[in-house]
Amino acid sequence: ILNYDIMARFRRRTCIILLLFILFICSIMMALKTLRPDRAGFGDPFGLGLLPELQQRTVLLDSKLNSLNRVQGDTVTRVSNLHSIAVNTMKASMPPVNKLEEELSSPNYNFHIFYYTWYGNPQFNGKYIHWNHPLLPHWDPKIANNYPKGRHNPPEDIGANFYPELGSYSSKDPTVIEAHMKQMRSASTGVIVLSWYPPGMADENGEPTDDLVPVILDYAHKYNLKVTFHIEPYKDRDDRSMYHNVKYIVDKYGSHPAFYRHKTSTGRFLPMFYVYDSYVTIPEIWANLLTVSGSQSIRNTPYDALFIALLVEERHKHDIHRSGFDGMYTYFATNGFSYGSSHHNWASLKAFCDSNNLMFIPSVGPGYIDTSIRPWNNHNTRNRVNGKYYETAFSAALLVRPEIISITSFNEWHEGTQIEKAVPKRTGQVVYLDYKPHKPNVYLELTQKWSEKYRKEQEQWLM
Repeated sequence: ILNYDIMARFRRRTCIILLLFILFICSIMMALKTLRPDRAGFGDPFGLGLLPELQQRTVLLDSKLNSLNRVQGDTVTRVSNLHSIAVNTMKASMPPVNKLEEELSSPNYNFHIFYYTWYGNPQFNGKYIHWNHPLLPHWDPKIANNYPKGRHNPPEDIGANFYPELGSYSSKDPTVIEAHMKQMRSASTGVIVLSWYPPGMADENGEPTDDLVPVILDYAHKYNLKVTFHIEPYKDRDDRSMYHNVKYIVDKYGSHPAFYRHKTSTGRFLPMFYVYDSYVTIPEIWANLLTVSGSQSIRNTPYDALFIALLVEERHKHDIHRSGFDGMYTYFATNGFSYGSSHHNWASLKAFCDSNNLMFIPSVGPGYIDTSIRPWNNHNTRNRVNGKYYETAFSAALLVRPEIISITSFNEWHEGTQIEKAVPKRTGQVVYLDYKPHKPNVYLELTQKWSEKYRKEQEQWLM
């Protein structure tokens, strides 16, 4: 009888505990059910962090709000109205969730890729542009006499050692722009570094392309890519003209949802400008623009940004620091061509940048060959070795744990650094190089592979 009573009490206690546990679980489920699904929406930084486009858009609107407050004074009504506009604008700018997003790799906003829109053909431009590039003579006349002169004759004969799958295309062709965006997105890059000259200006072999920027931004937005600017060495580039051109870019394009802003270590979101051949301007001129005490200072103004200088020689690192730049990149895809492009120097450059609060952005490339336009420059050719050269460059870049990696390039065909799709082609006079035994998209796939590898390793660095 005693054993029976003990067992009965034990069963009752077990039932009570089970009942209490079930009630506890039910209460938790009810509590979770009552939570609003938008709790991690616009007001929650973590929620915004998952949506870089909304995050950048919010920062832009906050910046505009602050400017308005400084000029006109802060009123409750104005804040309320602007907040309403901000929410509506962000909702409107969100890309539709469609099949496109599901099929393509997610963009990596720490992978920046150099992009050129200087190509033209008769259908869209009335003539060939850049594909008919001249053969550039060597600076030594004795050497120059040993090499052919003239220019290329598209569409069969183009100024490149590889031949694009899209043919001798025009950068104005909407189908070409869309194909390029899709390729860059499939490669899991995130930021297009757009070669840029001020309105009315161009390189010596091209024509002005600033009018293409709005189209590039629109197509980039469709593929959830961002666009930043690669400021080329235009005529009379100095502190004054740079101030006006940065202001022009931010005023005209800064409100577009595809306009890139980088989150700094202090939590600010700033535009970024790569400055090609920055070393041709003396540090004192740059300091006028890029230091707080400079006579043309852009710092702490609505046009403040991150300015990234090109490092070629080792001594440039001190000039870059003295000039007030925010970082440096190496651009060239030729390992050993310059101090900056030599992989074995990246560790010391990264250490210098870390100790001077600068960003170090190494540039990786799939190879280099420019003998179609510089027939005397064989010694700088870097064989692709079926993709191994590219992977070696990525491996070297990851070793220094950079915040950003830049890729030279998507479509600089003249120098053979492109990762755009190329196809085998043979004409009467020319046999073009190709990506065989791999497919035309092999370098897009390799980029996507290393983008994922970088993401995983970066997670480990931050732990």
